[in-house]
Amino acid sequence: MPSTAPPPSRGWFAQLLLRLHFLAGLFVGPFILVAALSGAVYALAPSIEPVLYQHELTASSTASARPLADQVAAAERYVAAHHPDDTVVEVRPAPGPGATTRVQFSEAGLLESQTRAVFVDPGDAEVRGDLPVYGTSGSLPFRTWVSTFHRSLFLGDAGRLYSETAASWLGIVSLAGIALWAFRIRRARRKRDLVVPDNRARGYRRTFSWHAATGAWVLLGALFLSATGITWSHFAGDNVTALRSALSWQAPTVDTTLGSAAAMSMSAGEHAEHHGGGTTAAGSPATVTPEQFDEVLAVARASGVRADEVRIRPAATTDQAWTVEEIKLSWPVAMNAVAVDPGTMTAVSRVSWDDYPLMAKAAKLGVNTHMGALFGLPNQIVLLLAALGIAAMVVFGYVMWWQRRVPGGRVGRAPAEGALARAPWWGAVAVVVVAIGLALLLPTVGVTLLGFLLVDALVTAFRSRTGATG
Repeated sequence: MPSTAPPPSRGWFAQLLLRLHFLAGLFVGPFILVAALSGAVYALAPSIEPVLYQHELTASSTASARPLADQVAAAERYVAAHHPDDTVVEVRPAPGPGATTRVQFSEAGLLESQTRAVFVDPGDAEVRGDLPVYGTSGSLPFRTWVSTFHRSLFLGDAGRLYSETAASWLGIVSLAGIALWAFRIRRARRKRDLVVPDNRARGYRRTFSWHAATGAWVLLGALFLSATGITWSHFAGDNVTALRSALSWQAPTVDTTLGSAAAMSMSAGEHAEHHGGGTTAAGSPATVTPEQFDEVLAVARASGVRADEVRIRPAATTDQAWTVEEIKLSWPVAMNAVAVDPGTMTAVSRVSWDDYPLMAKAAKLGVNTHMGALFGLPNQIVLLLAALGIAAMVVFGYVMWWQRRVPGGRVGRAPAEGALARAPWWGAVAVVVVAIGLALLLPTVGVTLLGFLLVDALVTAFRSRTGATG
């Protein structure tokens, strides 16, 4: 006689969360583990690099800083002898006593967003060495290597799917886990065991206690790392960028377009002769001289750029302005920026931290925290502990799976399937709607989640059919 479908049950949602938490952890766990361990190293990289590259980053001279013109000229002479095809694209003056100035050059063969930095002692213009640096953060080779491994396993765009899957699923698994934790703590006799590991227990129960307690403590860190990590991902990151653009949550930038009239002022302005003179066609390659860096920085200082950590970027063409941006990533951050017309030496566009929309500020602070830069060493230690806690949860999860195996079995038992079959119609519809929404916002989560739901439904239907005909 055919069996009838079970009636809807109140426990279907907890059962679904348990199976989701298990299967997602089982298959995505290796991705999360690699991302967590590499992230733990990356968290400490800002403190490791000053030790590894002490010679390049430290100025030996105690004399007062020379003009930037002297420092840039020294870097250009060094580059002419060692990397003759390089072109100066950025200068970062020494942020304080004992630090070197970075004169950065474009170079063929480097990564996208990577430049060759020549480190110059501001006191005597001695070149201390050169290293490739990456991005606004100025990552040196060690941190760049760790970051690339953490982000893509050195597999390019294909490798970025690993980190996107890990970052996206980390938040889902964490939320499912804390929901299961809340269900259990309501029924637990010893609620303390779900917050502090119970070392008196043995076997599976002891491992479960460590897994649950660790998850409770690192939940906020896991959710934060998941949310901020997604902003760097490929597909989901593009969706986040599009959403921020639609809601006007993007960070403002200075307008560097001068136009033909402004470009022609290079030949007529009071600085025209000093900067080379002659008639210049709009959009033609700009001539950059070492002396301009001092003058442009002076204009920016008078226009609101106050931080010691700044970068000066010369214009590539004559119809573009130079930019001077504050790049202080630690708290309180400094993000003021000024565009300077090199012909008239006047500020033509300004952006301050106050101009950032609230969500743009939140995104910037979140990214700086994810990088371990916002609060320095304490920030890095918290990130390290969170990453190690996430890695430990993955390991505990696999140990629990092994400990749940039946006698003589090779793998552990999975939580029971069939939650959707026991769900009320509105519950099943809600799950499908959420899955589709996730597929649109977080493609790697959505595709795998839909796959999980489909397999779960097929397995349940197959078992029900075989049980009915057997």
